[in-house]
Amino acid sequence: MRILSYLFPRYTWQRLTKDKVIYLTFDDGPIPDVTEWVLDLLQQHQIKATFFCIGDNIRKHPMIFKRILAEDHQIGNHTFNHVKGWQTSLEEYISNTEQCQQEIQKHRQEPTSLFRPPYGKIKKSQGKYLLQQGFEVIMWTIITKDYQAALSPQACLKRTLKRIKPGSIIVFHDSQKAAKNMKYTLPLLIDYAKKEGYTFARL
Repeated sequence: MRILSYLFPRYTWQRLTKDKVIYLTFDDGPIPDVTEWVLDLLQQHQIKATFFCIGDNIRKHPMIFKRILAEDHQIGNHTFNHVKGWQTSLEEYISNTEQCQQEIQKHRQEPTSLFRPPYGKIKKSQGKYLLQQGFEVIMWTIITKDYQAALSPQACLKRTLKRIKPGSIIVFHDSQKAAKNMKYTLPLLIDYAKKEGYTFARL
């Protein structure tokens, strides 16, 4: 992460703070069951988080998206079709991002200014354009790799806990693929962070 943040300093890799604050983020939703499970857990602990939503999933599951908004979580743009920036032209990438913005604005007036590139893969031209349009390109301090089937839940938790520091931006996925590892890791991470004196905030 240090090398990447050095190479791409205009992207946000963490929040610079000495306060013990961390930022939970969730990519790829909203979807039934998994996103709802996350929302229930966050509500139980009175935690606010940031959801980087796929526009097509918002279209398919508008009531879950409305719940995210109603419970005062932050929203980020994750493109409409979860497109890979390295394999996509600038024009197509921007169009797909704008399509996601339009879907978000069907449910709230203001668009989001937060953007996370799917797979973390984005061309310099795409990033430059988004920054010029006023987006903050959010990357991460910790990626849990909860989506990796070969990674055990215990290993997912271990790799996540050992990297936590003030200002950490932590990536989970509210997707079926990641559900097993995420559902194991997230509650234990929350318990650990609270015991260590951390608080949680939206981006």
